[in-house]
Amino acid sequence: MPKNKIQFQKGLSLPDFIAKYGTEQQCQEHLFRLRWPSGFVCPRCHSKQYSKLSTRPLYQCKKCKYQSSLISNTIFASTKLPLTVWFLAIYYLTQSKKGISSLNLSRILGISANASLRLKHKLQQVMKNEDDAHPLTGNIQIDDAYWGGKKHDGVRGRGATGKTPFIAAVSTNNAGHPIHMRLSRLSSFSSEEIRSWALNHLHNCQTVLSDGLRGFTGIKKAGFNHISITTGGGYQSTQIEAFTWINTILGNVKRFLHGTYHAISSKHLPRYLAEFCYRFNRRFHLEYMPAALIRAAVNSKPIPQHKLQRAEDWW
Repeated sequence: MPKNKIQFQKGLSLPDFIAKYGTEQQCQEHLFRLRWPSGFVCPRCHSKQYSKLSTRPLYQCKKCKYQSSLISNTIFASTKLPLTVWFLAIYYLTQSKKGISSLNLSRILGISANASLRLKHKLQQVMKNEDDAHPLTGNIQIDDAYWGGKKHDGVRGRGATGKTPFIAAVSTNNAGHPIHMRLSRLSSFSSEEIRSWALNHLHNCQTVLSDGLRGFTGIKKAGFNHISITTGGGYQSTQIEAFTWINTILGNVKRFLHGTYHAISSKHLPRYLAEFCYRFNRRFHLEYMPAALIRAAVNSKPIPQHKLQRAEDWW
């Protein structure tokens, strides 16, 4: 049997990564090229004349005297951690197929567990923003899912308390192969909620295929071609060939969450789902994933602590 080219692709080795981003100077030079590819430009007056302060890591415009830093107005803003730590965290987040917990990351990076958690949540939010900016296209398989266990209050089924609803969608090409996916937390599976989700996350879709959940009528209300298949319940419902990829992906997502993390709060679930999506959507280019996330981090707005604690609700 021939090897799976995606599974066995080379990726980026740790020695190669260290050779490129192993020192603080290398990281700073890379950030400078990303922020000002044609040379420094003052954010205030757009002058290209500047001087670098010797006392602090700041660039001062010679015309208006405005001072700016490499990390201002990026995801790295106000950080006390070296850039080498951030870059190494990006390496492990993108090159670990099963992900890495913030606690394990803190041990590898040599930082506190709290610092590691803040760093990881910020990078996860960058991943989420990157994927949310690119709607799914083509043929779509879609399904509803839940995360979390029920509370012992006698309520069972879809309305059980303690469960967080989220929607899973995968786009396939004409050959039926999965290309991109999206995982999104919802407040409910009402048709209006799903209609709003479809308008934000789908574009130029040929067909959207779902089971018979009533809320999926919101897809047609959003203006997309929707086909519904009644699946029934039990094991047989998971064996329908039309839903092969969405069922496979949902199984992988839940194994990823259970296998890597001890517990995930409902509030922060979207970021963990986004981490899985980000790696899946870029699995064809494993070697270039760290550089892509570094670039996205530079182009991301800062996330202060009070907003970080509110998860995605403030976006």
